[in-house]
Amino acid sequence: MRLFMASAALLVSMIGIAHAADTQPRHWQQGLSRIDLVHQDLGAADREVIQARVDFEPGVTSPRHAHPGVEVAYVISGTFEYQLEGRAPVTLKAGDSLFIPEGVAHVAKNVGQDKGSELATYIVKKGEPVLILKP
Repeated sequence: MRLFMASAALLVSMIGIAHAADTQPRHWQQGLSRIDLVHQDLGAADREVIQARVDFEPGVTSPRHAHPGVEVAYVISGTFEYQLEGRAPVTLKAGDSLFIPEGVAHVAKNVGQDKGSELATYIVKKGEPVLILKP
């Protein structure tokens, strides 16, 4: 039984690693890239979690976009200004977090002198693009 449980745990771990998905950088635009770290079904209400590291060169701004679910942005390094639709801009530094509600259009800009990185955690609807560009 212990061998079975250990084998099952190993299999679940391997499935989680396989779902950790795409570790190749995706370049949205010059100076902005995303590496998906985790992509996992939550097993509830058609939701999944995606976690990604997003890297910004100095002065780079993301395109205006929204998500089909919530995002929690955690600044790993650098200084960012986040502008959420209908709210005043907020500046975050390494160690700061921001909750972005479902469907709220926003942009992020690296306002620091060096490359900046954020850890973005999305809890979104399955089968929909994680990012929806907004005019």
